[in-house]
Amino acid sequence: MTPRISLRQWNRTLLHRQHLIERVDDDAIEVIDRCVGLQSQDPQAAFFALESRIDDFDPAELDSLLTDRDVVRMALHRGTVFLMDALDARWMRPIFHPIFDAGVRLHARGLRDATVEQATEVATELFASTDGPVPIADLRASLTARWPHEPPADLVAAVRYALPLVQTPPRGLWRQSGAPSYVLLDDWIGDGEPGVTGDEAVRDLIRMYLRGFGPSTIAGVQLWSGLRGLGPIMRAMEADWELAQFVGPHDETLYDLEGLRPADPDVAVPVRFVAPYDNAVFAKADRIRVADPDVYAQTQTRNGQSPGFVLVDGRLAATWQVRDGAVALTELTDLGAAQRRECEKEAARLSAFAAR
Repeated sequence: MTPRISLRQWNRTLLHRQHLIERVDDDAIEVIDRCVGLQSQDPQAAFFALESRIDDFDPAELDSLLTDRDVVRMALHRGTVFLMDALDARWMRPIFHPIFDAGVRLHARGLRDATVEQATEVATELFASTDGPVPIADLRASLTARWPHEPPADLVAAVRYALPLVQTPPRGLWRQSGAPSYVLLDDWIGDGEPGVTGDEAVRDLIRMYLRGFGPSTIAGVQLWSGLRGLGPIMRAMEADWELAQFVGPHDETLYDLEGLRPADPDVAVPVRFVAPYDNAVFAKADRIRVADPDVYAQTQTRNGQSPGFVLVDGRLAATWQVRDGAVALTELTDLGAAQRRECEKEAARLSAFAAR
């Protein structure tokens, strides 16, 4: 008989694997690997994601990883900017080709005289002739100089989807901002072959996700990654004894790595302030394990920007934002007095971190 997992046990398992029950004394790159990258269209979000997981995290550690080119910020899962181990980015980028190809087709519709291939050739020549990263304004100017009557947004977007471009520092460093500058991945980290390719690369991505976020539905893996058609692959992995199956709290079919077991459902969980866009909460299909739909709906905005999330007893109960140098709390559920005090204590901790 397929074992069952309760909602509380599913919740505790996710939080345990994401280091959101107890902070760890590990290197930042190890935690980034276990999270299979950190969503990073907000360049500061990754710092808060690591602060919630690593004991006494120092932002300078991540700055060094970025400037030393050990990690990169580039479009990967779902076509969204992620902070990723550079060597993992090399083999992951090709398996997300269907996502980028769809983006290319979308923006190609806005072009009349230029083709995506021509725009990509002009951009590649610009990268080759430039000593260092290319600011986005220079990329736009180069493309519009060649095709002055084409929509600049479609030209630039088509190139960004077609080429494996890294957003380079200083954007992405602690408390720094500015417009993006781009460079080709291999020019930034050096030439090399992907560590894994083809179907085995897709299987590796599934393994990594389940190690950090499992157990999961097939839809959970697909919506997190942006890839489709993973059902046959995951069922074949189960048939090969790589994956185990569970029945979820609402009769979902859940998959996990064989040999991993769900966490203790009775373990106590401290209040955790989780980063904006953090995939422990933000990833869609299996969100019920940490957030009730009506509560999560209160966090959504018209522009798609994400607040920080506050987990109380492991579930979404509030949001946070940095305002005027301090962390401000917005309650989404009725917190008890003790819970509110714990939230305020954690908010003070995060405010001190944000001021570093």
